[in-house]
Amino acid sequence: MIQLRNLTLARGGEPLIEGAGLQIHPGWKVGLTGANGCGKSSFFALMRGELHAEAGDLEMPAAWAIAHVSQETPALPDAALEFTLDGDDELRGVERRLTLAEAAHDGEQIALLHGRLQEIGGYAAKARAAELLHGLGFTDADFARPVADFSGGWRVRLNLARALMARSDLLLLDEPTNHLDLDAVLWLEGWLKSYPGTLIMISHDRDFLDAVVGNILHIEGRCMSLYTGNYSACERARAARLAGQQAMFAKQQREIAHLHAYIDRFRAQATKARQAQSRLKALARMEEIAPAHVDTPFSFRFAEPAGISDPLLQLDQAAAGYGGTPVLERLALTLRPGGRVGLLGRNGAGKSTLVKLLAGELRPMSGERREGRNLVVGYFAQHQVEQLRPDESPLQHLMRAEPASREQELRDYLGGFDFRGDMVMAPCGRFSGGEKARLVLALLIRTRPNLLLLDEPTNHLDLEMREALTLALQETDAAVVVVSHDRHLLRTTCDELWLVADGQATPFDGDLDDYAAWLARQRSAERAPEPDKAAQKQVRMEEAAARKSAVAERRALTREVEKLDKQLAGWQMEKARLDDQLADPALYEDRGKLTASLKRQAELTALIDPAELRWLEIHEVLEAMSVE
Repeated sequence: MIQLRNLTLARGGEPLIEGAGLQIHPGWKVGLTGANGCGKSSFFALMRGELHAEAGDLEMPAAWAIAHVSQETPALPDAALEFTLDGDDELRGVERRLTLAEAAHDGEQIALLHGRLQEIGGYAAKARAAELLHGLGFTDADFARPVADFSGGWRVRLNLARALMARSDLLLLDEPTNHLDLDAVLWLEGWLKSYPGTLIMISHDRDFLDAVVGNILHIEGRCMSLYTGNYSACERARAARLAGQQAMFAKQQREIAHLHAYIDRFRAQATKARQAQSRLKALARMEEIAPAHVDTPFSFRFAEPAGISDPLLQLDQAAAGYGGTPVLERLALTLRPGGRVGLLGRNGAGKSTLVKLLAGELRPMSGERREGRNLVVGYFAQHQVEQLRPDESPLQHLMRAEPASREQELRDYLGGFDFRGDMVMAPCGRFSGGEKARLVLALLIRTRPNLLLLDEPTNHLDLEMREALTLALQETDAAVVVVSHDRHLLRTTCDELWLVADGQATPFDGDLDDYAAWLARQRSAERAPEPDKAAQKQVRMEEAAARKSAVAERRALTREVEKLDKQLAGWQMEKARLDDQLADPALYEDRGKLTASLKRQAELTALIDPAELRWLEIHEVLEAMSVE
């Protein structure tokens, strides 16, 4: 069990957690939540022994194996599959010792190590590593590729696979869904549900938290509070507590009334389509959780677009791709004001390619892309974060775009994205990933777009900022096209879903639960021809390993019994001579010689009895092996 006793944690002299006391029991799955900078990552560093508490104690079983995702991956020449296998330290240790034992022809040690390899599932380790890599989006061809060949986001996935490969007692995950697409998120969700150890996870994905964890450890105001239930239960508990504070009550009621009006408006427009009904349910749930976010530091809305065209953008039999090779073909899509489209599809299917085509960053290889007369595109993608000027502040970025605007107006606008005080003038090169993403969104929203193209907009954003963005997207008159692994954002924002698959984009008749079922069918179909072959191969591997282990064990036992035969023959001959001597009355006249003979007789008896017993045991084992 993990136990905190009056724990105080600080970093750089700044107190983060004070006087925390709680217990986390073995097998619990816990979500660690709180605003950015509240101390979540520092608490992880404390658990890994990289940071020391200012006061109090953190107690956990010394024998526990702890797994976590490394923040960096050097450009290693190791193959991806071998890099993943390195996560199982004991497996690699047994393999090294087995190599040494085989080189030394130590049959007994070889037999013992093969036995241990069987116990820890070592013969199936490569299959287990392959399953992890497949689940996280890697192909068979990727397994042999050097780690150095992968981009930063894919190396993060490799680090995650390596951490999951470890047979750990405690798994610490910090934003595991960042850099994953929805397919990989759904797979990881299922994997973590079946993880047998204790899990503590930092995540800003509410649906992911709700599905995986059974407790929430929330850090707020330098206090740690442990809630029973998933993240939604935690929100309800926080909402009830905040409602008890008079200062928050009026704001809660305004927020509820505001969202309730939107839900009623959408209800009047909703069709009977499954996706529309799914969104209606999600909006109704937002009304329930809104009170838990009245103390958010974020407050912004999309300004009304300067102009509107209908349609805003059309694709007519368009094709898009790279280097003369089409990725998508026969694209027919019309985007109108107020439309809400979520793009679904497996990794590499072409979702980002379609968004780039819509944004105008890619020219159609064939067909047409027609813009409405007043089209203003607001395009968010991760690479745009890298285009920020690191030596300039948020205010300087905004003033360059709007030199005629008053400084105070721009400061007030940035305050809605929680850029306040000294942070408004701080160089953004020192900002975290989440702060940079917020700044890019602030700059984008300020352009008053009538078509929003959002490619994974919630990466690095915390729960409060995600909720604020979701609310803002509810009200904008702009059309929205979004690619996201955040199911809450998709459910509450999108009126229709499109599936990108097999080189095309088509309307998807269903909701996100139907998409999860579609993914499961796709994976099953892909593996359908393989299970028998894979199972047979695995059986053959295990049988070969068992035979190898049995041969090594037989050799070791045979050598041991031969050694015992020689020893017993010598001891028994010596004991027979002593027995004859002790039968001679003359021996009893020499007290010293008599004592030595009796002592040696006792020693030989002590050696012979257990050796004969072991000899019999070995022969029984050898006979049983012969029968088999």
